[in-house]
Amino acid sequence: MPLCPSCSQENPDTANFCLQCGQALGSPSSETAPEVNSEGPVARTPPTQSQLWETFIGPSKSIQFSVKTGWVWRSAFLYYKKKFENIETPQGPRFALSWNWPAALFDSFLWFLYRKMYLFALLYAVAPALAIFMTGDVMVGIVSRILAGASANYLYYWHVKDKIQRIMAMPSLDDTGRAHLIQEEGGVQPYVLWLGVVLHMMMLGLLAATIVQGPPVEDPLGGTEGRPVQKFF
Repeated sequence: MPLCPSCSQENPDTANFCLQCGQALGSPSSETAPEVNSEGPVARTPPTQSQLWETFIGPSKSIQFSVKTGWVWRSAFLYYKKKFENIETPQGPRFALSWNWPAALFDSFLWFLYRKMYLFALLYAVAPALAIFMTGDVMVGIVSRILAGASANYLYYWHVKDKIQRIMAMPSLDDTGRAHLIQEEGGVQPYVLWLGVVLHMMMLGLLAATIVQGPPVEDPLGGTEGRPVQKFF
């Protein structure tokens, strides 16, 4: 098991990043490197599905919850690897109900934007606001968060699967080029965290201003009808 050069954490042999600190791990040592056939070049073993997932998801960490460990802050790859394995079956992918806390607790469109799922980010940014505007029912926002939390892992699985399949099918790229492109298409967008902070600060400011101003004062006379009319002549 390779040791991380930064934190000395032991990692699985197939890991490309440290599961503790996210440090990129070096290439295998010469002791574990395959022997080169003198008769010709050795064919490279294609990356496994798990390695492709790890490359795409990247070394980022996320807030995770389980009954055994409670709330923890650890590698996002370990979390999604477990969820993806529940979705993939020998007969093909199937829907597996799971729960994604960040997608449900925070504004859902921010989570999709953070994971570079732009179409769903736009959908969850516009649809709930439009539904609340048309119906006047704030429960629409709660329902949309529940839907996002229940479907986020499944939607992210198909996002990862589609991106990887498209990149691996590009004949103009070699293995190194595909790996770099997978890293660019995957990963996260850290600026979304700051965007979320700014948006929530603005929401708190509007809420505080509403509380200070209080509810609108109704006219005890019920409008202009019934008021005494002042005569000037």
